[in-house]
Amino acid sequence: MTLTGLLIWLLIGGVAGWLAGQIVKGYGFGLLGNIVVGIVGAFVGGWLFGQFGVTLMPGILGAIIGATVGAVVVLLLLSLIRRAS
Repeated sequence: MTLTGLLIWLLIGGVAGWLAGQIVKGYGFGLLGNIVVGIVGAFVGGWLFGQFGVTLMPGILGAIIGATVGAVVVLLLLSLIRRAS
């Protein structure tokens, strides 16, 4: 992976994590945590959309939308885990 690719990946993860933190109020994890949640969310979102046979628009906007949906799912699951413990 090139440096440019890595920076784009981190940017998409950061934006997706920040958006998910805005959607699921009170569950943001700061800049680094949001990047991690966004990156994990990108994998979760890609898997979820793949399971349902849904394809998003190509490009960065589609990647941000998919990663944000996945990050929201991750944040909701983390909130459930926090409540249970």
